[in-house]
This record gives sequence, structure tokens and C-alpha cells, in this order.
Amino acid sequence: MAKIKFTFEDKSIDPVTVDNAESGFSILEIAEDNDVHLNHNCGGVCACSTCHVYVEKGDKYLEEISDKEEDFIDRAINPRIESRLGCQCIILKDDADIEIQIPDQSDIIGHEH
Repeated sequence: MAKIKFTFEDKSIDPVTVDNAESGFSILEIAEDNDVHLNHNCGGVCACSTCHVYVEKGDKYLEEISDKEEDFIDRAINPRIESRLGCQCIILKDDADIEIQIPDQSDIIGHEH
């Protein structure tokens, strides 16, 4: 099983590590299934930027970024070179070791888990 460590820009939220993530699922799906707060307005179809995350480690274990995803990342708050959309980060291998930082979501009006 893949290991996903979620950290938060908002340091008042404790990190969460998920040790049983399966390949074929997105970072957003793993977050939802494990009660990790990650906004998502469009339902995971790459039509907004509310599930914006930073991939700190393990990007080689995720599907490559698409042009459409890049376009939406440009609309995200504080995008960086390691920015991705959680809904588009599909885990490719069961032995993946990934670290995700979730940006401060306090200014985002969106669906919460």
C-alpha cells in the first residue's frame, strides 16, 4: 500500500499519515476517505482549483500533469512549481511514498469533507 503524508500550511492542523492508500485513486479521494480536510468544489473533475496541493515528495508516483490541470493551477491561490490539483494526482504504484502539503484554505469558499 502507498504511504501519503499530509501536512498543512495552517500549523494549527496536525499532520496525517495514511499508510493504506491504493494505486488508482487520487490524492483527493485518499484525503476524503481518511477525514483529511481538502476543499473541492467541482467534484474532482478538474474544473476548478479548490483542491490545490503542493507535492513535496513523490511526484514520480503520480500521473503527469495535463495541460488542463496546469490551466487551473494558474488560477489557484499561491501556486508554486510543485503545485497540483488533488483530484488529478492519481497514485500510480502501491509502494509510493508521497508527501502532500495542503495550502491554507481559510480564504476558499468551497465544499469541505
